[in-house]
Order: sequence, then structure tokens, then C-alpha cells
Amino acid sequence: MSDATEEAVLVERRGRVMVITLNRPEAMNAINGALSNGLWNAIQELDADDTLTAGVITGAGRAFCSGMDLKAFARGEDIGPLTTFIRAGSKKPLIAAIEGFALAGGCEIALTCDLLVASKGSKIGIREVKVGLFAAAGGVFRLPARVGYTKAMEMAITGEPITAETAMEVGMLSELTEAGGALDAAIGWAERIAENAPLAVAASKTLVRAAAQGVDEDSLWKMQEPLSKTVFSSNDAKEGPAAFAEKRAPNWTGT
Repeated sequence: MSDATEEAVLVERRGRVMVITLNRPEAMNAINGALSNGLWNAIQELDADDTLTAGVITGAGRAFCSGMDLKAFARGEDIGPLTTFIRAGSKKPLIAAIEGFALAGGCEIALTCDLLVASKGSKIGIREVKVGLFAAAGGVFRLPARVGYTKAMEMAITGEPITAETAMEVGMLSELTEAGGALDAAIGWAERIAENAPLAVAASKTLVRAAAQGVDEDSLWKMQEPLSKTVFSSNDAKEGPAAFAEKRAPNWTGT
């Protein structure tokens, strides 16, 4: 990872939780090549580490992410790794901690997360139509599942964002916090998730997302078969009942 990439995205481990910080505060964490590469590298690290169960994505300064850095786009900087992340997501649960703005590509990063937390007054939206583009990184077709058809259509064709308060009302958020409180709340959700067995959590996420994406039930049963074999034969599947019987906290290994 280059120095520029390391500076654009910071990674911190808090127990079984990885906190990933988009770190271009002077540009409201706009997406350039370094941020794109840094975020994808962090997600790969999260997925590869058995000692981690969940991740939190946040932004330094006064924004979560304001979207594409149009100057970097004009220079032809490669942001392909970001598209890879948005399409593939993470095997492990991700929580977005939104302060200030999550706009355009920033909104699409948030929509790639499984749970969203935002502070009061924050703005969330896809503004691409205002600059001659559209939200081609999943925003236009992921929004309806999060906010409903009508609100998604309004956001997509007017380019106008919604407030965090509205996002909470339409079911987009898991929690609405006071200003400055989104990161702590998101870490709290991640820590609650991390109390559970990592393989079981990842399998549950996979199946819930597939069902939400319209995969039919017969296909879901087939998808579940290999996940069941992996989870039910794991060391954690033995550890959980043993810990319960011994009245102690389980020691999950993710294996």
C-alpha cells in the first residue's frame, strides 16, 4: 500500500471490529484513486482476518464522503477498486457512520454497508444528475430497497438529498444520533455483532442480502447448504454450546 493510499484511508482495530476512516477531510473525503484503493485494501484485510467480525466505515472531518473527486475524474485517476468494493461488498457486516454528507459515490459506499447510522442534520443523496451523470455505482437500484420506490425516484431524478431525520423515518437508518455521535453508535452496533460467532454472522448476512435481492426460496435453500456445512462443523459451533453450558463468554476464533 502506497503512502498516499495509507493517508487517504486509515485503519484501526478495536477488538473484533475494524474501523475504516476515509481520510481526505480537506476534500470532504471525495473519492480519488488513493481513497478508492485504500478502501478496497481495507475491506480485503477485514475479510481475510479471522480475528475480525465486523467493520465500520466513517469519514474524517465534516463529511462521510461527498462523492467523486471531479478533478481526479477529469485527470483520469483510476477508481476501479471502489467499484469492485461496491459490487462485491464485504463478507462481514459493515456499518456506515455518517456525519455531514453522504452524497453521490459517498451514498453508494453507505448503501454497500449493511447498517447505517447517521447524526441529525446529515444529508444523504445521489446528486449525479446535477453534473450530467447518474448514480452508476448501484445507487439508482439499491435505494428503493432502503427508502421505498417513491422516495428513491425523487432522490434519483431531482438530485436532492434527504436529511438523516427523513432517512430514519423511511427505515434507512438503524440509529439517529446527535451531531458527532454517529461513529460511537456505529461501533456500538459492530461490537454487538462481534459478540456472536463470526462464521454464523457472515452466513446470516449472505442469506439476508440474497433474499432482499430477490433470490427465490429454492435457490436460497441451495445457497444455504454449503454455508450450513461450514458453520455447523466449525470450531465455533462447538465453542458456543460449551460456553453456554459452562456459563462463560464464548471465545470465538472464526474457524
